[in-house]
Amino acid sequence: MAKVPIPEGVFLNWNLSRKKYKPTPSEIEEILNKHKLWLVGHGSGKRANLSGADLSGAGLNDADLRVAYLSNANLFGATLRGAQLNRADLSNANLTSADLSGAFLRNADLSNAILRDADLTDTSLSSANLSNANLYMADLRGASLSNANLFGASLKYTNLRQANLFSADLTNANLYNADLSGADLTDADLTGTKYWS
Repeated sequence: MAKVPIPEGVFLNWNLSRKKYKPTPSEIEEILNKHKLWLVGHGSGKRANLSGADLSGAGLNDADLRVAYLSNANLFGATLRGAQLNRADLSNANLTSADLSGAFLRNADLSNAILRDADLTDTSLSSANLSNANLYMADLRGASLSNANLFGASLKYTNLRQANLFSADLTNANLYNADLSGADLTDADLTGTKYWS
């Protein structure tokens, strides 16, 4: 039986949930605008759902994506400097080599996310869920990780200089060759933390 082609633009929201869908810059702009309206309770607004979307290399500096759905999204090499991502769902997202410097990710879900070589300098990750996240060689200098959940996270070769890890849960995390110079580990849970490869 022959497959009937679906015209371009039809089922846009359905496409956004597919892993291989790459929204155009104009589509991203429209999604961000509708999300802004949704955040202030405007009737024509719509919560951003970019779950599984291919956003690799996207320029999202200062974007307001609070409470947005970005689980399983591919954000490889994306720039999100100063972006508002508080309470966003970024679980299982690929943020390899992404620039999140100065971004706000308080209470965000980054469980099982890949943040290898990501720039997270001065990023706010207070109370974020980073359980089982891969932060290999990530730059977290000056980042705020107070009360963050880093259970089982891989922090090998991670730069945590001057990071705030007050009351962070580092249970079973791997800190092999991590740089913790000047980091605040007051009341942090280091139960089962590994310092070897």
